Amino acid sequence: MELNAIQKNILKEVAALESIPKGAYNIRANGQLAGRSNSANIEITTKTDLPGIDIRIKPNTKNESVHIPVVLSESGLKETVYNDFYVGDNADVVIVAGCGISNCGGQDSEHDGVHRFFLGKNAKIKYVEKHYGEGDGAGKRILNPVTELTLDEGSSAILEMVQIKGVDSTNRKTVATLKKDASLIVRERLMTHGEQSAFSIYDVALDGENSSADVVSRSVARDNSYQKLDLALKGNAPSKGHTECDSIIMDNGKILAVPSLEANDTDAMLVHEAAIGKIAGEQLIKLMTLGLSEKEAEEAIINGFLK
Repeated sequence: MELNAIQKNILKEVAALESIPKGAYNIRANGQLAGRSNSANIEITTKTDLPGIDIRIKPNTKNESVHIPVVLSESGLKETVYNDFYVGDNADVVIVAGCGISNCGGQDSEHDGVHRFFLGKNAKIKYVEKHYGEGDGAGKRILNPVTELTLDEGSSAILEMVQIKGVDSTNRKTVATLKKDASLIVRERLMTHGEQSAFSIYDVALDGENSSADVVSRSVARDNSYQKLDLALKGNAPSKGHTECDSIIMDNGKILAVPSLEANDTDAMLVHEAAIGKIAGEQLIKLMTLGLSEKEAEEAIINGFLK
């Protein structure tokens, strides 16, 4: 399937792709397969029972990547896909996902993606997911991602979750279960503007001895937008957990942060930090003395905050 100029631009925004990537990839455009390639160690197959794909990564696979971006440029298109990742023991790979919607029509466009990860013993992944919206139509751009992770003994996952432009409504849910010596690191960056809304839910269970999780969310709410962040950590074994919410509120934006720490073991150490506030006046003044306008100073601070 040949991508048009709009779809190519979206692909660049969500996956930093200007050409066909090396290694394994699966590109989906307007509900159809636009391109696929396997590698010697990574196999992608189409599901037979549900819309979506299975990605199987062989044990001991190192220094490889798999790209699975989705682009929507058709107004009124709504879809749900189910993608399962089976990562073999001792593998160490990078997975790049993400979805972009260009909606210039009057109907809502929506992509809901359910990604499930099953990591073998001592497996490692870096998972990058970026969401992006554009288009001047009255129809909304809606993205509802679900990420479920099962981490076996000694495995680790690093998640970079980014959404900083153009998505009218999103309901993001991340659920993780960690066994002995497993670790999870999450870095979420989120910005809403206009009348947009964003709900972000994390539910992390530290079930194994010496498991750990570090979940950090940075967000900016502008104009009349609304954000709600639910961060839940459950220490069910001797473990360490840390969550952090750091947000900037502007204009008439609203932010609700709901931390939840549940310790079910005397050796579970759980910590939550939260800060919500406006841009400090002294920061603006300092940048404006260097020649920036107030608006330019605000943008510089926000860009640095979300970097």
